[in-house]
Amino acid sequence: MFTPKYPPQDTAPPVTATASTAQAPASVQPTAPVPVAPAASNRPTVQLTPGSALALAAGGGAVVLVVGAVLVSMLLAVAITATSVAVCAVVLRSLLNAERNR
Repeated sequence: MFTPKYPPQDTAPPVTATASTAQAPASVQPTAPVPVAPAASNRPTVQLTPGSALALAAGGGAVVLVVGAVLVSMLLAVAITATSVAVCAVVLRSLLNAERNR
């Protein structure tokens, strides 16, 4: 996943220069490397039909509703717990104050 992806190497043959300067043919032209077509990806293309797009939207909406319901229920659980802790604190304070006054 974190390894770098390198492009494919050039497959053109290496061009070597000759050291002889006595005779150079007049019709020698430099050869350009042949362009290589990009490699075809092996991944299939995804084509959405209207029915599958509707199913995808309905599934996404259902996921949003379920996640929202879970988050709201967690928030409600935290609120109920905080309220019960606050009520217990008030009751304990009242009991301790009653003991001090006697």
